[in-house]
Parts: sequence; structure tokens; C-alpha cells
Amino acid sequence: MKPRSGGFTLLELMVTLSLLGIIAGAAMPLSQRFALRAKEAELRDNLREIRNALDAYKRATDEGKIEKKLGGSGYPANLQILVAGVPDRSTPDGKPLQFLRRIPRDPFFPDPAAAPEATWAQRAYASPADAPQAGEDVYDVMSLNQGTGLNGVPYREW
Repeated sequence: MKPRSGGFTLLELMVTLSLLGIIAGAAMPLSQRFALRAKEAELRDNLREIRNALDAYKRATDEGKIEKKLGGSGYPANLQILVAGVPDRSTPDGKPLQFLRRIPRDPFFPDPAAAPEATWAQRAYASPADAPQAGEDVYDVMSLNQGTGLNGVPYREW
């Protein structure tokens, strides 16, 4: 019997490549699901952050710290006000009250060059909940993504 050389046979290489292909095929959907879960977690956190800032602005308006327009809802006219700040009427120096350091982006928005405030659908205070529309203030924000989350709820309803 002739001694075998140190290489692999073609059959051994084909079996190895087949097994690697099967493993990679099984791992790909899992990695996509993990990426989707991460985006959904980021969306949930960003919505919470903006909504908490909107509530804090409304609370400050109700407490008289922010000047309220006659007949106004007490919510900011746009999201940028939450970052820029408004004068605090309760302090002598009128130091601005800021509610956000920056406006978080919707992680599902397809254009990364868009301004963060443009990545959200906005609902005005006067708008009904079942047919949200933008208006003269920002009462709530929602994702513009038409997809459905892993929990079965459309992103627009989060």
C-alpha cells in the first residue's frame, strides 16, 4: 500500500464546503432577526425620549415656566424647540429650558442624510388619534415606516 500524501481529497473538500454552506444559511436569518430587534429597541427608546420631552414641555407650560399662546395647547410648535430651548419665565435671568440635547432619528427611516426631525410623522394636539395629522403644534410622534414589528403591531402605532 502506498503512503498517502498530506493533502485533502476532493470529496473531503466538497463535504466541508457543503457543511459550511448549511451553517451559513442557518445563521443568516438569525443575524437579520438580531439586527431587526436592535432597530426596534432603538425605535422604542427614541419614541420614549421624544415623548418624555414633549410631556416635560407641556408640564413646564402648565406650570407657567413657558409662555403659552392664547388658545394654544401648550405643546411645542416643532421638535427643534425642544433642542433650542425656550426662556424660563420662572427665573429672573430667563435661562433657557432645554428638553433634548438632540432629536433622535427614526432608525427605520431610509435616508440617513435627512434631518432627524424629518424622520418622524407628527401629530398635532387637535388631530384625532385614529387619523393623526400634523398641525400647529407637536403632540406626538410616530414612525413613518409602514412595516409591522416582530410583536405584530405596525410601527406607526408604537
